[in-house]
Amino acid sequence: MDTGAAGSIISAWFSKVANGFARGTPLEVDWTVLVLIVAGAAVLTVPRPTWRWFGLFVTFVHELGHAFAALMTGQMVKGIHLRFDHSGQMRSMGRSRLAAAWTGFWGYPVPAVVGALLVWAAFNGWAGFALSTGALVLLAALLFIRNAQGLVIACGCAGVSVLLVWFASPFAVSCITLGVGIALLAGAVRDWFNVLGVHTRRRRSLQSSDAFILYQRTGVPAVLWLAAFAVVIAASAAAALWWFRPAVG
Repeated sequence: MDTGAAGSIISAWFSKVANGFARGTPLEVDWTVLVLIVAGAAVLTVPRPTWRWFGLFVTFVHELGHAFAALMTGQMVKGIHLRFDHSGQMRSMGRSRLAAAWTGFWGYPVPAVVGALLVWAAFNGWAGFALSTGALVLLAALLFIRNAQGLVIACGCAGVSVLLVWFASPFAVSCITLGVGIALLAGAVRDWFNVLGVHTRRRRSLQSSDAFILYQRTGVPAVLWLAAFAVVIAASAAAALWWFRPAVG
């Protein structure tokens, strides 16, 4: 493929991304399609074989949450590590203890917050906007990946988003946005129970827990951080159910 053809393809893709920023038609589906979407989200998050793969995306969103929180407080993001065992790490540079606490908090709750926003976007005509924004964010995040496993995970996530922008119809984009939103909410709940298990049954792994790390940095007990995670996740789920009402009404 010559340079001109590649440039044309890239230009066409960015044109599709730009088109996605316009508001589209809100998602309206019957019960059959709605049940299929919810079932698809369950398939991604409940069975262990599929969670093994979708959970990598949830971890990526988790680490991006830390990265955005760091940038919000003026810190410099040094890099993101992702691993196939669903662990990850975001490294930033800053001196403020409050900024470090803010950055450390926005990991586990972020998949739930993003999931709720995707549910809202699907039912309000902004699914294309969500997909275009997500594709650009995932592509930009490649610049911050600092390990080989992370590069494979990030490229896979970015590649899927690129293909959806190129090939998915507006209706398909809305359905996928809703399904991924529900799956991210379910994934956030699953990850919260996993970190709770670290504190109650697998204490040898405490160093991997954001709640324990926040306790070390702030002196605030880990149980309060776990509770705060749960509050944000529960509030996100409640908001998603509220935005879901028109579909089930």
